[in-house]
Amino acid sequence: MTFTRITVDPKQMGGVPCIRRLRIPVATVVGMIADAMTEQEILRAYPDLEPDDIREALRYAAEAVRERELPLVKTG
Repeated sequence: MTFTRITVDPKQMGGVPCIRRLRIPVATVVGMIADAMTEQEILRAYPDLEPDDIREALRYAAEAVRERELPLVKTG
C-alpha cells in the first residue's frame, strides 16, 4: 500500500508520521476521530488539512496496527 500524504522525516517531529510534511501527526488525526470528532470539526481545527488527509491517516493507522500484535486484556 502506498501512502502519498503521509511523511516521515527524522528532522521533523522526531520522525513521527505526519500529514504532508505539516506538523500534524497521524496519531493526532486518528485520536480526533476516536474522540468522535467529525471530519468537518477536524478540518476546522486544522485548516491546512484536506478530507483525503483524514482518510489516508486512517488507512495508515489501520496498516500500522495490522503489522503488529498488540497486547489485549482478557475479559470475562
